[in-house]
Amino acid sequence: MSISPVSPATGTATGGRNGRAVVGESGLDVVPATPPAMGGDGKGSNPEQLFAPGYAACYIGAMQFATTQDTSLAKVPADVSVEAGVGIGPRAEGGFGLAVTLTVTMPGVDKAEAERIAEAGHKICPYSNAVRGNVEVTTQVN
Repeated sequence: MSISPVSPATGTATGGRNGRAVVGESGLDVVPATPPAMGGDGKGSNPEQLFAPGYAACYIGAMQFATTQDTSLAKVPADVSVEAGVGIGPRAEGGFGLAVTLTVTMPGVDKAEAERIAEAGHKICPYSNAVRGNVEVTTQVN
């Protein structure tokens, strides 16, 4: 697979789940924290919480792009929303894994059509492509 990045991004973390993380381009400075369910105090944002809005935003963009490539699809409304739920837990094979639920809401779009758009988005979204086969992703369309 060959990819020519057009918009590289950088992020630096120090101290792991209880340290500091900075997004190079924007200067966003985050204090990571281990969630209470994993023995931490939860006084900060854990990596899964940071992954969730990135995936959600990227997935919306992918669905919008899909409708420009397949004109049989309805347009994605401006008030589309995606809530990404990201969970972490132990894997049967050892280590930890992620599970993602994407809840898609497209006001004014028929549910069956919204499901077609959602499926098309998964074929384009770089997050979906990156996690396919490694992360359990469930998509729900309201």
